[in-house]
Amino acid sequence: MTTADSTTGSTASPSYWEPLWADGRRYRRPDEAEKQLMAEHLGPGRNRPALDIGSGDGAPARHLHHELGYRTTGIDCAPSAIALAAAHDTDTDTDTGPGSGPAWQCLDFTTDDLSTLAESAYTLITCRLVYRWMDDKPAFLDRVRRLLAPGGTFRVVTEVAGRRTATHPALLGLGIPAADAELLTTGWSVVRTADLDVLRCYALRP
Repeated sequence: MTTADSTTGSTASPSYWEPLWADGRRYRRPDEAEKQLMAEHLGPGRNRPALDIGSGDGAPARHLHHELGYRTTGIDCAPSAIALAAAHDTDTDTDTGPGSGPAWQCLDFTTDDLSTLAESAYTLITCRLVYRWMDDKPAFLDRVRRLLAPGGTFRVVTEVAGRRTATHPALLGLGIPAADAELLTTGWSVVRTADLDVLRCYALRP
């Protein structure tokens, strides 16, 4: 990932992400250590609704759906990402058969009408490698809170500033600064964190 310049506009917009997905850009998938943390922080889904914001190729949403048992919807503002995620479910057999994976919806979480989602509230909302790219983080978090069911969990995975060493200069800006981390964690009654190399995983509850 790289930061936007004056020609790409908002890093939260379809105009920024669609060309990257369409041109074959792919991003870090959850490894076994991260999946283990998901199980510890989230517990069994029991068919409760989950929303994965910025679902990309769908790997995290599929894990929530098939392995943890949530009834998951993955949303992304890039049509190419949604097409890639949906094609995986069509082409791949699972324990419950082809086509039985998460629901996929092309939707810009920052600007689109959230009433088009299948659920009015979600037990779990996740965003992985997404929070850093939100231009208006307070507005993004307000939208999350409105969709999160009472007692639900908001799970965020993001890089943290200062964790990378001796790397390409373009990658050094991927971590969120302390002010954005404080904004993310303010106002929740429960804040759980765990570190995985350059990533920090948050489990936040109202």
